[in-house]
Amino acid sequence: MAEVIRMPRMSDTMEEGNIVGWIAKVGDKVAPGDVLAEVETDKATMELESFHEGYLLYIGIEEGTIEVNGILAVIGDKDEDYKAALAAEEESSSDSKTEPAVEETKKPELATTPQASAPAPTETTVATANDERIKASPLAKSIAKDAGVSLASMTGSGENGRIVKKDVEDFIKNGATSPASAPPAMQSLRPASDFEYGDVKVSQMRKTIARRLSESKFGAPHFYLTIEIDMDNAMKARKEVNAAGDVRISFNDLVVKAAAMSLRKHPTINSSWFGDKITYHQDIHVGVAVAVPDGLLVPVIRNTDLKTLSMINAEVKTLAGKAKDKKLSPDEMSGNTFTISNLGMFGIDEFTAIINPPDACIMAVGGIFQKPVVKDGNIVVGNVMKVTLSCDHRVVDGASGAQFLQTFKSMLEQPLRLVV
Repeated sequence: MAEVIRMPRMSDTMEEGNIVGWIAKVGDKVAPGDVLAEVETDKATMELESFHEGYLLYIGIEEGTIEVNGILAVIGDKDEDYKAALAAEEESSSDSKTEPAVEETKKPELATTPQASAPAPTETTVATANDERIKASPLAKSIAKDAGVSLASMTGSGENGRIVKKDVEDFIKNGATSPASAPPAMQSLRPASDFEYGDVKVSQMRKTIARRLSESKFGAPHFYLTIEIDMDNAMKARKEVNAAGDVRISFNDLVVKAAAMSLRKHPTINSSWFGDKITYHQDIHVGVAVAVPDGLLVPVIRNTDLKTLSMINAEVKTLAGKAKDKKLSPDEMSGNTFTISNLGMFGIDEFTAIINPPDACIMAVGGIFQKPVVKDGNIVVGNVMKVTLSCDHRVVDGASGAQFLQTFKSMLEQPLRLVV
């Protein structure tokens, strides 16, 4: 019997997926565990596996964006007539959605009659300036709208001349959206670059970053606490550990460990806001922000306070590498109770970070810089680092955040406390 495959929710925040490409082709025999396609979620590019045995009879979308629970494919017996099952599933899907109204270019105040009901979802009609009606797929229409191009200038390659995604992408690729070219003399002055300028479709990851952090920044009342830390002893301890040759640790490892041990002493910071309740977590799972080409991923070091510096170092390296290759699993990116964002390696002195929900706090770590400091009544050159704790005032008060930072500061200024 034909089985209709729908887009699964592959991460806790996923609303839609982007089909990067199909590994299996129509007509291929597949078994449970076989990879059907690669899907870009809001957090990583993941493999979509088959849970059924049979032949791949139908592919609903070759590549592009599809909502969670959208129809992806059909698997069944070889040469099976799957169209009845597919039609029933499509009808079920359409019944659960409200039909969108046709978009018209006419001004609302000039309209004298109600708008006609929308055509079938597989085909969208767009009104142009001269009221000529153009057939285009919803995805093609969306891409054209985002790129600011007119469908009237394109020729459709789909059924009955319908404009499809490839037609719009080819139109954009051929420079139709580029501004007027600069004179040849000016072009010769531009330095060579591999960077692709112009409009770029927003990735699933960037969409989710925009949505979640906007909700956090404008929904959670942030306040910020900054403290300066004397890093002389931490630098000396790190140098001695790395000189031994058996284990090498980074300053970030010291920061992660010190934060985890400080959270154990200040459990109110290791908490989450859930609207009608606050959860104070017994376990400490520190998320470490990692920059990737599309934005930011936060792999999680679980039970961080129970791990040694060398264990933290190895785990951060492994997870950061997987993050940059977009191979992190959902489990490796979920469950954080506190987050650290470190921009010190980029020469940043200090900054403020937006809380990663549902965490109550996030700590922004700057670089280590030399500056005049007073020690034992004398002005000497010291190595200092600034950290800023962003707090959700619904959960954490100023005094609680300040006490946490005092403990964190003492941990780094007396690094032997990190190994006892």
